[in-house]
Amino acid sequence: MTIYDELVARGLIAQVTDEEEIKELVNSGKAVFYIGFDPTADSLHVGHFMALCLMKRLQMAGNKPIALIGGGTAMVGDPSGRTDMRQMMTPETINHNCECFKKQMSRFIDFSDGKAIMINNADWLLGLNYIDVLRDVGACFSVNRMLTAECYKQRMEKGLSFLEFNYMIMQSYDFYHLYKTLGCNMQFGGDDQWSNMLGGTELIRRKLGKDAYAMTITLLLNSEGKKMGKTQSGAVWLDPDKTSPYDFYQYWRNVADADVLKCIRMLTFLPLEEIDAMDSWEGAQLNRAKEILAFELTKLVHGEEEAQKAEASAKALFASGAEAQIPTTELSDADFIDGVIDIGGILVKAGLVPSKSEARRAIEQGGVSVDNEKISDVRATFTKADLADGKVFRRGKKNFRKVIAK
Repeated sequence: MTIYDELVARGLIAQVTDEEEIKELVNSGKAVFYIGFDPTADSLHVGHFMALCLMKRLQMAGNKPIALIGGGTAMVGDPSGRTDMRQMMTPETINHNCECFKKQMSRFIDFSDGKAIMINNADWLLGLNYIDVLRDVGACFSVNRMLTAECYKQRMEKGLSFLEFNYMIMQSYDFYHLYKTLGCNMQFGGDDQWSNMLGGTELIRRKLGKDAYAMTITLLLNSEGKKMGKTQSGAVWLDPDKTSPYDFYQYWRNVADADVLKCIRMLTFLPLEEIDAMDSWEGAQLNRAKEILAFELTKLVHGEEEAQKAEASAKALFASGAEAQIPTTELSDADFIDGVIDIGGILVKAGLVPSKSEARRAIEQGGVSVDNEKISDVRATFTKADLADGKVFRRGKKNFRKVIAK
């Protein structure tokens, strides 16, 4: 099976331009491709997983990835898939986030000896002359055609600022710049980026001739992948200081039955033959499939040792109630008011719920327990002495954390 056929079989390809040429480049290891990452936080999250895994697969087949950090486009904000305008970030925050991305990407992609490139579009976008852009780039875009793009139609009712309207031009210019300077001949992105990506392909061909070798591919379900990064208790980050390896493991262990094999196929590096054999699994076998998914992805992000620890802790807890290596939240003196902290405050602090109102709702619905005893009093409080040895707080069957007072 060729690498392109494998991408299709894993459900990763949604739309392409010039499919035969793309197949030839990818299968022969001649693709120099880029995927963009907006530095809107100081950590990548699981919504970026599909793109990172795709880059790793293609690099393993001999192709050259370019990880484009959007330090320049982040100064404007991307309207794609959004109904409101993204808040502006300072240059210092953007630069910090870019550095954090670099460290995390290196776990997936080999940047040694020029095998991959990491680059920040601030390097060329921030130095552009406005008049030159209008003359040389703006003339290549039809406003009527831009307004048909889904990312802009979604924003028209609330109002689309001129700032956001320039995002397609900036992203298209990225591809044009990378094509000219680094020989980048292919771009990948989510289905919500399709119009922006086509703009880049069209710009290259209009500026450099129709024979310019620029290709476009979108990733199936990449928009859904972005949603993967959010849970009831917040985001699931790749940074272990933000989401512990155990919590990361549990996130994938708890995916819906209908999604587990899809995730294994798209995100793990297990052989397709092995995955295809799981298609008939049901009932308790699906729980085993979830354990496989959780272990493989935790190993990919945090290493095999942390994956083994997370797996052992999960099995120990559910099998016997053991508390070894359960993720822990430490409370400081500042968390206690007049010597106590209420149950809602603990659940929020532990990341088991996003707010005290959600904590109240969970308690009223009988979904909260402490050391396996159900809590029914929404006003329950705990002293520092109560938590000196730690207690296990649980929301639902699968979300729990040990809370201890320092």
